Amino acid sequence: MDEQKREDIKRIVYNYVLEEYIDDDDVDLDYDTPLISSGYVDSFSMVSLLIFLENKFKIKIPPSKATPQAFDSVNNIVNLVEQYL
Repeated sequence: MDEQKREDIKRIVYNYVLEEYIDDDDVDLDYDTPLISSGYVDSFSMVSLLIFLENKFKIKIPPSKATPQAFDSVNNIVNLVEQYL
């Protein structure tokens, strides 16, 4: 995948996480910020994030791949999405 496409996916995922799950303006979110282990994304949020990714990118992520580790940072999520594009 070319770098521009990867950056576009990263921006889309980052903005979605920021808008949907980060309530505190003081949170300094970057692409490697732990999302699940820091408590920003819980199991319910992970399901809504999975649905968003599948709809946005027209992909199907198998349940076995939708792990907390795969969703624990924006970079991890981008890596997951790239596998199914």
